[in-house]
Amino acid sequence: MSGSVSHEERLARAALTGVIEPGDELMGRQLARLGAERVWRALERDEPLPEVSAGRWAGLRLRAERATPGPDLEEMARCGGRLVCPGDWEWPGQLDDLGETRPVALWARGGCSLRFVALRSVSLVGARACTDYGGHMASELGAALAERGWTVISGAAYGIDGAAHRGALAVAGPTVAVLACGLDVAYPAGHRELLSRIAESGLLVSELPPGERPTRGRFVQRNRVIAALSRGTVVVEAALRSGSLITARRAAGLGRHLMAVPGPVTSGLSAGAHRLIRQEATLVGGADEVIELVGDMGEVADTEAGPVVPRDLLGETAGRVLDALPASGAVTVAEVARGACMAADTALARLLELGSLGFVEHVGDRWQLRHCHGRHALPSVSHVGAGA
Repeated sequence: MSGSVSHEERLARAALTGVIEPGDELMGRQLARLGAERVWRALERDEPLPEVSAGRWAGLRLRAERATPGPDLEEMARCGGRLVCPGDWEWPGQLDDLGETRPVALWARGGCSLRFVALRSVSLVGARACTDYGGHMASELGAALAERGWTVISGAAYGIDGAAHRGALAVAGPTVAVLACGLDVAYPAGHRELLSRIAESGLLVSELPPGERPTRGRFVQRNRVIAALSRGTVVVEAALRSGSLITARRAAGLGRHLMAVPGPVTSGLSAGAHRLIRQEATLVGGADEVIELVGDMGEVADTEAGPVVPRDLLGETAGRVLDALPASGAVTVAEVARGACMAADTALARLLELGSLGFVEHVGDRWQLRHCHGRHALPSVSHVGAGA
């Protein structure tokens, strides 16, 4: 294990991950004041800490009695896992923004460095019972972000989470799943194969030691880690009471970029995302727009343009001549020159060019639009020279 954390510190934090619930502010203050070793030693010796009530202390002691930090560390090592502690080289410094609710430590499984992959990362969250549209957008965003070198972070749940992870995996990109249970617990059960794939090419991360089961409160607290790890959070699809909105509020509270993908106004699963857009989130429709917000200076979205039609390829003067021709019927060069407000010889030169490109045709001493093409006729070359 790399880093500057001592073996005793690591053992203490391993034990405390099974004693202290994720997001416990009171115990977080104790850890910040006393350090993990002293807190764990107090629990072992039944020496109550200040501010902790007798009832609370009794509950912590019951958990401490069943803590097995040594075996837990050995078990994780056998399956390619480890405990990442504050002070380790692999510890992501952005988690310190959580203050007193900072994780005691993080159990991790996978070959990637958590600190490294989290440097350029985006969280994608949303509804579990998502629509086909939501699943498609999450998958597309996950793949496009991963192709651009960004790590996709989510919670491995059904719906948007799973689609985002699969999108990143489809292009062999890194992805991190933050779980609300021990890393040896396949939850949800239907994502057992997906979790294995994430562990092979990305990372599984949890605040909880092996064997711990998910609870409602742990899902809620898991969201703060998802929000803190990344530079920004994208809500892909969410109802008004979606749990993903908790992640969104956490991200905004931490000063992270908050984004949301719009959906059909007739869909209840888009109502939460639309409310975020009205209140505080930035509307995004693709990976480029996400990266423009969370990326480094100079990483801007490509300017979107409508489809190019042949008329767009003409120079200004040629365009004015083309506009001077009526929709039907033929006119003289003088009439074209008057309509385009230019000299007759200039108008004739442009008419000859337009004729060679197939936009117009010469009928006696008059000119007219080619009837088979009209004003948006297909040119025979890819561009018109500067003189046009």
